[in-house]
Amino acid sequence: MSRRQQTVRTDFRSRETGGVRKKWKDKLPIALVFPNRYRLGMSNLGYQLVYDLLNIDPDIVCERVFLPEIPAEQPLSVESGRPLRDFPLIFCSLSFEDDFPNLIRMLVDGGITPVAEDRCRESATVQAGAPLVVAGGVATFINPAPLADFVDLFVLGEAEAALPPVLAFLKAKVGDGKREELLHGLAMKVAGCYVPCFYTPLYDGDGIFQSFATTAGVPTRIAKLTAPRRATAGHSVLLSPDAEFSDLYLAELGRGCSRGCRFCAAGFVYRPPRLWSAEAIVQALAERPAGARRIGLLGMEMARADDLAELAGYLLDEACSLSFSSLRADVITSRLVELLGKSGLKSAAIAPDGGSERLRRVINKGISEPDLLTAAEALAEVGVTNLKLYYMIGLPTETDADIDEMADLTMRIRERVMEVGRRKGHLGTLTLSVNSFVPKPWTPFQYYAMAPVAVLKSRLQYLRRKLGRVANVRIVADHPDRALFQASLARGDQRLGPALSNFAADGGNWRQLLKRHGLRVEDYALRERGEDEAFPWEIVDHGIERRYLWREYQKALAAQSTQPCDTSCCRRCGVCDGN
Repeated sequence: MSRRQQTVRTDFRSRETGGVRKKWKDKLPIALVFPNRYRLGMSNLGYQLVYDLLNIDPDIVCERVFLPEIPAEQPLSVESGRPLRDFPLIFCSLSFEDDFPNLIRMLVDGGITPVAEDRCRESATVQAGAPLVVAGGVATFINPAPLADFVDLFVLGEAEAALPPVLAFLKAKVGDGKREELLHGLAMKVAGCYVPCFYTPLYDGDGIFQSFATTAGVPTRIAKLTAPRRATAGHSVLLSPDAEFSDLYLAELGRGCSRGCRFCAAGFVYRPPRLWSAEAIVQALAERPAGARRIGLLGMEMARADDLAELAGYLLDEACSLSFSSLRADVITSRLVELLGKSGLKSAAIAPDGGSERLRRVINKGISEPDLLTAAEALAEVGVTNLKLYYMIGLPTETDADIDEMADLTMRIRERVMEVGRRKGHLGTLTLSVNSFVPKPWTPFQYYAMAPVAVLKSRLQYLRRKLGRVANVRIVADHPDRALFQASLARGDQRLGPALSNFAADGGNWRQLLKRHGLRVEDYALRERGEDEAFPWEIVDHGIERRYLWREYQKALAAQSTQPCDTSCCRRCGVCDGN
């Protein structure tokens, strides 16, 4: 460990609260890897919940490992500064496809053989230096295939339901028997366990995925596990001024979403949607550390207006301020607006996503222009002078007319906000955050051919010509090439493994890298899929009927909306059948 790295690690640990230090003697060590920087990992509530679940167990010592702040340095644990090679179990939490190369890089830099098959040849048993690499997180149960070469075990589902039986099995078996026998036992006896070495992907002559050949009698598909409703909502267990959301106490409002936005993978893979009660959320807020007054609520896009009003009242009474990633425009209440005003919030985000009314029907957003105008004006009235609007380009059926309407809507929102600002003597800024649409598995748009990079760049240029010189309006956009990379991973298969290894080591042009391995980005990102085509991500069973996703895709192409799901009576997608 370099002196600089030691200083960075020590500084992080000394400034945070909630970290757990345990002695290693007679305990099973687990490295909990977040394949990105500390500031991002510490703002990820799912990662914190897993950390808490692991350290609650008296037989386990769990330490966090992040992507090193200094490139090419060895990844070390925050708690004790130990390298990955000291841990017989490496648990990885993955939320985004962009982090797949980071995981491979961390294994290599940590002295761990990255390919699972090679680790098995090196050591017949699970031990420090030849660990079991276990992966979970939403990115893995959307599509685990691109990482299948590197991961020994995927734990598919929400941690509260999936982790306890896995931990019980590992505590009993690690150090007692061969690696392959341990993995076979997990695949056969523990729900939610996908062990890639027992599944061989099959392709036709054109390289199109067909099915998996299984060995050792393992299940043909693995059902994702879903956590039950909670008496106390999930909340932060660690706080740090060095997190992306500095010292922000996070609480979730629920899991999943009933809205059914057709682009949103989380809205489908977290079905059935579960909103925690206001009481459960208040209980989570009551458990915050003394002095924690900055509150972040996750899932405000899906919350009920009545619940938000009740929570706003609680936070006002507790003299807390509120922060959030984005706010659904149709849930703003007078009580919530009062809280935002007293929070001293100067910036907020609203997500129209689609730039036109027609596109918002295509994506099933369920928000109208009057909702957006009213929300923007209400926020400006309480001093939120800097407003961010999240838009996507490249959505199915998009035309130049939709971009024109996006620009027109932005101008109408600007006028509402500027009118309030002129009256109050403070003009704010309207920021358009424009992202290229990426079709994701388990959504109705999994069939859609992503817009080519040239088209996406043209759309951005057109939008900049329309709005680029407007005062108090700025445009921030992602790079379409990066979106193409993400789309290749999102709908990728196991053949991407060698290319991912090369990309993790050297970076470079992703399109050229795929070509070197006999693959084409067009086959992953830019090809439309048919109704009956098999998909590698269907190794995971979310309970969603594929004919439902196809019907929703056809409705999208016809710009027809679908009502939000009501779990008390809705049986459209198949998830709630028999429940």
